[in-house]
Amino acid sequence: MAAAEKPGEFETRLNVTYATHDSVALAGDLYLPKGAGPFPALVAVHGGGWVQGARNAFQYWGPWLAARGYAVFAISYRLAKTGQKTFPHAVQDVLAGIQYVRGNAKELNVAPDRIGLFGHSAGGNLSALAALGGSKFAGGYPNDPHAKVSTDVKVLAGLYGVYDVAHMWGVYNTQSPGNNNIEKFIGCPLTENRQLYFDASPISYAVTANNKIAVHLSVGTEDDLVDRTVNTDAFVLALKQAGFFVRTTIVQGAPHYFGSDPIDEPGSLSGFLAPRLLRFLAEKL
Repeated sequence: MAAAEKPGEFETRLNVTYATHDSVALAGDLYLPKGAGPFPALVAVHGGGWVQGARNAFQYWGPWLAARGYAVFAISYRLAKTGQKTFPHAVQDVLAGIQYVRGNAKELNVAPDRIGLFGHSAGGNLSALAALGGSKFAGGYPNDPHAKVSTDVKVLAGLYGVYDVAHMWGVYNTQSPGNNNIEKFIGCPLTENRQLYFDASPISYAVTANNKIAVHLSVGTEDDLVDRTVNTDAFVLALKQAGFFVRTTIVQGAPHYFGSDPIDEPGSLSGFLAPRLLRFLAEKL
């Protein structure tokens, strides 16, 4: 891995437009290491149940990783509303983020063959779909400036991601009847179209044809929203069965949403994950 010229040296570029999809300008924040490079890069995708959230969820991860030699592009994507689905649109936004980084690799001092994805919660779902199902969702916006650029990634890092949306549909039905985020994202209930829920579940793409991508999955033992057994544990098993290189970090006592906490704060749960994720990236990205 190319290291930053001096520990801690990096550049921040905020509100960089990376694509315009259906008249919506999509922007991201760049955290770029300074030094010889070229550096590996992560496209970072925030959570928020597909209906909310913001890219500043990576305001700590971006600088922390950039100071250690990893470029980060934290992106915004289109959010779902009642009657305005964003599947597969949000996945295609993530793919455009990858293409932007690779298409501008020389100017960003990024290695075009060393790009990965880092997603939290709903962003973990979108990242995994982009990483493993990219060929299914690619080509939706042929007029993008970098539409012909590859969307391939080397690694996927997911933090308390949703990898089985059919199960999550049931959770939302129980926790918030009449206000089901999954239905807003996909555009219909599970009972109307199970195929769409299969297509929107990353576990569906845990097949041998995709196993060149290395995967790191992290989740807390006290996640109160996304069931670890049905999502992370089941996804890990499916990936291993298909021959993927998989590593996990299980954070004791951690609930959902800890990924946006300050990394250097004493006792930080993100701080527990950070060095373990860094070791995975050093080996595989």
